[in-house]
Amino acid sequence: MSSTAAAAEPKSEQEILSTYRQMQSEMQSLVQQLTKFELERNEHRLVEETLEPLDPDRRAFRLVGGVLVERTVKEVLPTVREHRSNLDNLVQSLKERLDSKQKEAAAWKAKYNIKTQEEMEASNRQ
Repeated sequence: MSSTAAAAEPKSEQEILSTYRQMQSEMQSLVQQLTKFELERNEHRLVEETLEPLDPDRRAFRLVGGVLVERTVKEVLPTVREHRSNLDNLVQSLKERLDSKQKEAAAWKAKYNIKTQEEMEASNRQ
């Protein structure tokens, strides 16, 4: 869809459902990205917790661009902290985007009275 078509009101039921499915797909993609970066953030936190009690002059190895580089704990720890902080910000940003997209999809669903198959089955049982 072009940007002008996305801004215009959809005319057919198929366009409405297509837009809703696209929103669902975008939300799924955001959830996958969020999960990936949360795992990476947790790995950084574990490394940070492991390095903190160590002697600052102790050797530490860090993987940089596929190359294992020897450094000291005092050189590696600030970098790990900075990366974890950046990941914290990224995770927060992704959560906000996901929340916004969920609200947008819910509004679209309510506006056009879209029901999932589970919702249809539940209403048929009653």
